[in-house]
Amino acid sequence: MIQPNHTTLSVYLQCSLLSLPRSTYYYQGVPENPLNLLLMKLIDQQYMRTPFYGIRRMTQWLKDHYAQLGPINHKRVDSLMKKMGLQGIYPKRNRHLSKPASDHQIFPYLLKDLCISRPNQVWAVDITFIPLQKGFAYLVAIMDWFSRYIVAWQLSVTLEASFCIEALQKAFQQYQIPEFFNSDQGSQFTCHSFIQLLSNKGIHISMDGKGRVYDNIFIERFWRTLKYEEVYLHAYHSIREARESIDRYIRFYNKERYHSALGYQTPEYLYQEKEDYNNVNKKGGVLSP
Repeated sequence: MIQPNHTTLSVYLQCSLLSLPRSTYYYQGVPENPLNLLLMKLIDQQYMRTPFYGIRRMTQWLKDHYAQLGPINHKRVDSLMKKMGLQGIYPKRNRHLSKPASDHQIFPYLLKDLCISRPNQVWAVDITFIPLQKGFAYLVAIMDWFSRYIVAWQLSVTLEASFCIEALQKAFQQYQIPEFFNSDQGSQFTCHSFIQLLSNKGIHISMDGKGRVYDNIFIERFWRTLKYEEVYLHAYHSIREARESIDRYIRFYNKERYHSALGYQTPEYLYQEKEDYNNVNKKGGVLSP
């Protein structure tokens, strides 16, 4: 957008016209410390096995198993876990990955006694950390709760709300509108643009309560599956490689991977089969056996 060799407009004037600080234009990003990247990867892997490990336990685990990496204190582990959005599974005030914004509207949790019996009845959304060889990214996914089908996802190098909004718009374009939509209280999901998209469709908005770590358990289980069956098996060199590889895996997960919790059916089969059944019933038709 800024043209440093412009014949009539200096960089200073171009930044002024765009209301962009010159320091932002001249800023050169500093790559993440390689040791921090390694520690983040190790922490993420262990967290998938023992999500109840907080800062102290995770620090001790690193000291016991990776003493060769040098001194590791709890302050460093705390900083890295905050950056990754991880915390031990026990009641706490908030989650760092999806931190609430004080001026955003919060909605109550609506799914406690709800019988989820059909596709597109409840969708849920969440964000997770994805390690790269020279950095990291964030993945947002939207899941149909009944079938565990992933209806949309997006990968981003920042936690701005825009990539969550893009995923939601993509889901609306390809699938029927859900009755309920569940998320945590993170600022990405409580910002005006995200809420407006849901409200305009007449969707009931539900949000996990603080400290209620099991309110979104199905998508949390999907993160574990994705990381052990895909992410940890590959060292992504770039965001592009990560996007292509995750895309292949999610297609496999939706279309081919059998789920014991679904009676060894695939998410796509259950999503489409039940959806077709409901559509025929609404029209008064009869399905063939």
